[in-house]
Amino acid sequence: MIKANNINKFYGDLQVLKNVSLQINKGEIVSIVGPSGAGKTTLLQILGTLDVLDKKENKASSLEINSTSIINLKDTELSKFRNLNLGFIFQFHQLLPEFTALENVCIPAFIANKSKKEVEIEAIKLLDYLGLSHRINHKPTELSGGEQQRVAVARALINKPAVIFADEPSGNLDHTTAENLHQLFFKLRDELGQTFVIVTHNEELANMADRKLVMIDGVLQS
Repeated sequence: MIKANNINKFYGDLQVLKNVSLQINKGEIVSIVGPSGAGKTTLLQILGTLDVLDKKENKASSLEINSTSIINLKDTELSKFRNLNLGFIFQFHQLLPEFTALENVCIPAFIANKSKKEVEIEAIKLLDYLGLSHRINHKPTELSGGEQQRVAVARALINKPAVIFADEPSGNLDHTTAENLHQLFFKLRDELGQTFVIVTHNEELANMADRKLVMIDGVLQS
């Protein structure tokens, strides 16, 4: 599903990622942990195509997701690939406050030029699956933190992506709500087959994963 080799990233003279290589299988849930500043989020952003790796230090660098080589895709090709194949869940849900839960969930599919009617039907199904059928017309400010994050999960799922990238997804939630969200990830993997890559400081979530990777000073350790 994901094959990354010799991933490097510099910010000026600071090397944040140092020849990172990893492989993640379809349907696997992988957690990435480590101290702040270790490079976890940078790695997640590169794997998720939100940032680019530095090839100048190692011409053998490569990134393949769902059998597609990412490095040489043009911007328009990359945007389309990201929209259709990848989903994202962040610590702060990043829902658009002027739109309802239903409208927020639909946005990625509308960007993909899918039928409005079909998209809304699928979004309603997802929100119902996530226990939010009674909240579809509510705006984010009218939802609890856990409800907001579940709407963000539905938005990440609307295009049926192969991979879900999550960056501290429960970092802004209370313990009970966070635990429910963690269980949801495994339910989604088991029932819908998604692959999850999760950066987290939550040891409980990290230890639940099929595999836990530790990043220290830009180097990934198993």
